[in-house]
Amino acid sequence: TALQINLRYESAYYDLLTRREALRERRLSAELTPEEAAELAAVSREFKDYVAAFRDRQSADIAAIRAIMDQHRGRADLHLGGVPMIASDMIDFIRHDLATFGLGVVTFLLGMLVISFRKPRWVVLPLLCCFAAVLFMFGYLGLADWRVTVVSSNFTSLLLIITLSLTVHLVVRYNELHERYPEADQRSLVLDTVRSKALPSLYTALTTVVAFGSLLFSHIRPVIDFGWMMAIGIGAAFLLSFLFFPAGLMLLKPDRTPARRDFTGRITTWLAYLVEGHPKTTLAVFLVVIMLSLVGISRLTVENRFIDHFKETTEIYRGMELIDRKLGGTTPLDVILDADPEFFADLEALEEFAEDEDDFLEGEEAWAGLSGTSYWYTQAQLEVLAGVHRYLEGLPETGKVLSMATTMELLQQLNDGARPDNLMLAIVHQKLPDDIKKALFDPYMSDTGNQVRLTIRVFESNPELRRDAFLREVRQHLVDDMGFSDDQVHLTGMMVLYNNMLQDLRRAQIDSIGFVFLAITLMFMVLFRSFVLAIIGILPNLVAAGMVLGVMGFLGIPLDLMTITIAAITIGIAVDDTIHYVHRFQVEIARDRDYLQAIKRCHTSVGRAMYYTSVIVIAGFSILVLSNFMPTIYFGVLTGVAMAVAMIANLTLLPVLLLLSKPGVRGSLDLVNHVSR
Repeated sequence: TALQINLRYESAYYDLLTRREALRERRLSAELTPEEAAELAAVSREFKDYVAAFRDRQSADIAAIRAIMDQHRGRADLHLGGVPMIASDMIDFIRHDLATFGLGVVTFLLGMLVISFRKPRWVVLPLLCCFAAVLFMFGYLGLADWRVTVVSSNFTSLLLIITLSLTVHLVVRYNELHERYPEADQRSLVLDTVRSKALPSLYTALTTVVAFGSLLFSHIRPVIDFGWMMAIGIGAAFLLSFLFFPAGLMLLKPDRTPARRDFTGRITTWLAYLVEGHPKTTLAVFLVVIMLSLVGISRLTVENRFIDHFKETTEIYRGMELIDRKLGGTTPLDVILDADPEFFADLEALEEFAEDEDDFLEGEEAWAGLSGTSYWYTQAQLEVLAGVHRYLEGLPETGKVLSMATTMELLQQLNDGARPDNLMLAIVHQKLPDDIKKALFDPYMSDTGNQVRLTIRVFESNPELRRDAFLREVRQHLVDDMGFSDDQVHLTGMMVLYNNMLQDLRRAQIDSIGFVFLAITLMFMVLFRSFVLAIIGILPNLVAAGMVLGVMGFLGIPLDLMTITIAAITIGIAVDDTIHYVHRFQVEIARDRDYLQAIKRCHTSVGRAMYYTSVIVIAGFSILVLSNFMPTIYFGVLTGVAMAVAMIANLTLLPVLLLLSKPGVRGSLDLVNHVSR
């Protein structure tokens, strides 16, 4: 059995919402007066505050309901479901993710820095920059009253990871200079470190900002907010890193302890020899990867089940599955049918009919009843509606269907199995008490009787559900097979909203990748001053992005609110290593014009920083598996895989392309002097 709880109608909520939306619509058509603009700002603030308080009250209600349920769990299996519970638990998930991701990433970063650099200064200074960036963003979000959603709940971990990758390049470059010039004073070492890394680091920050900025194409507010949060945070991270890192170093003296070798140099050196000895094999391997990726991408879909966004152990999953399996479905869909437009063309005839009914109903009010003035509330049209009801109920995707046909079945039972005629329909509607009428008529028919509603619950757990195809099929059947005009049929409800969002994800995926590709290619042309280098630089990152999308296609992982961001973010973050590598390659090739030796020197210098940052990014994203939200888990795992592929591609495919193309390089003389001094 099920108990349905109808929450109290929040009139203040809808009053504020109506006022705000009216002013927003007016702003779209004409410029608001100063008074109206001030009113809109005030109403928006008041509405936001009210919503926050309302959510707190609703969460308290959910907690109280669960406390009541806990008193009876020994005698029954109890499950809680419904949109308010899902909304409340989602907020708890966000709080959990913010705390877990932050603590997990900090713990991981601390361990990585200790293992990689083994010196307190290279632990404290990078963490100082990371904490400064995150603290700034928390303060900014608080001042701006910018709410974190389940989509943006991982911004803390992402910002920590990206900030650390910036500082690691500074650490590696400083140690490289210190090892090469052990007698140099601290000011010279810090100054040369900042000078040599400022430009590539600026471009890495800008390309990552571009990647997150591409999320603005999604047209979905939580995804757009996530893009803005990360874009602002990365800008702050770049400025704070280049402020605190050199300032902190200037307070310290150069460490005279010789740098100890680790296995990282051996890995990057081995990759350099792989490039030298097997360039054709390397190209062949990546060509196979590209072909397989294209096959996988062709299998990508946006069809996904909302229930699969949650782990099977969560109450959201268990409650939705139970309601779906035993209580008639979960996802609501409404089919609204309008009256035939021709019905209104003969109003005089309707009035005459109403007068005849008045004469027939002697002694009653001078009113013909709803069956005499409405389109749908007649015996003939209710038979048509019953046919629509039976069609919808017979679909394999649908569970419980309720409409005026349900009310008519009840009236038929009360009428000894006979279908009520127009006279009985008029009398019933006139004589029924308001509370009965409110339950049997109001949810399914408008006051005028010229619009009816069929409310459907769709099986969300049905693995064969294809929302877009299902909605198209329903509309096509009603129009082509049942004779309704297209203007008469309206499909609405949560299912339509969710389907529209999924279809927008498909368009946003194409737009975001296209925008990132073009923007970063143009930035590469400006930075490298070479079209060939720009194309060469973008290719390894496209391989990484394409491969992760191909993996999603082969594994049947659909695009959703989180996975849609993977490709663009992969390109945006992975190109950081490309920029540092190509920028260093330009410096090295300008020294002796020996392409092979330049690549070997890049692998043993900047290649080590690329390895460190890639490992940090990969392992940092793995922290996201601790989330209760499955799209976040997919996002963490798949982005980590993409980063691993990008690192390998940037240390193999990129240098092979440089060796084969031998691009003309216009090296920066001041940077060459710094390196070769």
